[in-house]
Amino acid sequence: MAIQTIASLREHLELAIQVELSTIPPYLYAMYSIDNQMSDAALLIRSVVVEEMLHAALVANLLLAVGGEPDFASTAYIPSYPGYLPHHKPPVLLELKKASVDQFRETFLVIERPEELGAPPEEDEFETLGQFYQAVEIALELLDREHDLFTNPRVERQMADPNWYAPVRFDAEDSGGLVAVTDFASAIEAIEIIVHQGEGLSDELWADPSHQELTHYHKFLQLCDGTTPLGTVRDTVDNPATSGFPEAVQPVSNLFNAGYRLLYLALAGIYRGDDQAGAIGSLYSIMSGVLSPVAHYLTTLPVDDKVAGPSFEVYEFGDDNPLAHIRRLADEVIMAHPALGPVGVMLNGLDDHTLEPTTSRT
Repeated sequence: MAIQTIASLREHLELAIQVELSTIPPYLYAMYSIDNQMSDAALLIRSVVVEEMLHAALVANLLLAVGGEPDFASTAYIPSYPGYLPHHKPPVLLELKKASVDQFRETFLVIERPEELGAPPEEDEFETLGQFYQAVEIALELLDREHDLFTNPRVERQMADPNWYAPVRFDAEDSGGLVAVTDFASAIEAIEIIVHQGEGLSDELWADPSHQELTHYHKFLQLCDGTTPLGTVRDTVDNPATSGFPEAVQPVSNLFNAGYRLLYLALAGIYRGDDQAGAIGSLYSIMSGVLSPVAHYLTTLPVDDKVAGPSFEVYEFGDDNPLAHIRRLADEVIMAHPALGPVGVMLNGLDDHTLEPTTSRT
């Protein structure tokens, strides 16, 4: 059924946020398993992850602009693994597995697969993300004409300052960045960035007009065909769970998951709009100074005949202040794992008020 009401449009935009965010942990897990994190293979996957975060931000901007509320503070957007890519047909099972040609070919290429020329819009169950976003575009045009959707776009709460996003290696500046969604034209611009970076236009290889950046699909294709060699890959366990790790490894896994939960609270802080610059600083500090080092450290810890990896599980802080809680947890972990000392330093530098656990829903 076509998206015919504003309420349905908002629901579909929330689905889009969930879809974009659900791809990130499998991509990151594959990246973290690569021994050399500065290799072209690892950086190629990182370039996709950075843009998936951008896509979630652009959809959240659009959701705010049409009167919706992004819900990063609760656990509503946090996926679990193994699990299915929401609403995709045929079903695509998302798993946390080490980098391999099989993982890229059987899962990542399916997620990023370009639509065929003339493929119809698909709003509920979709074969490609391009077809899903086509349906959103049609709904935006119809509903804006009928209801003047963008009367109060709440730009002050959007993640829209272009200085808050910069392309990394293998990405190009002119493939798109943050956009303030204020009207129909800027809404379409945001969607086009998402589609062009992910799958391109039909069989188009490029995500940018100057042909400097491959689409996500063709980046993963390079990893499949050996154009970009994987190098040494650590033999991480499939679909890890903290409870299945040896006792000595579990606190490190908890530290990663607490940091992962903190990341969502930083996103919530950005979209509350109180101190966006501070929340942006917290977001990037958590990604680079907490999640990345803890995740890669996990891949050095033995689990039977393999090594551990980040489980991306929901972590609950209970009634505790989240930042105080994770700092205590980090102190305990660092006592047994001193190599993670810099993580404690990073956590001590975070601003508490940008990470409040305020939820937008009951």
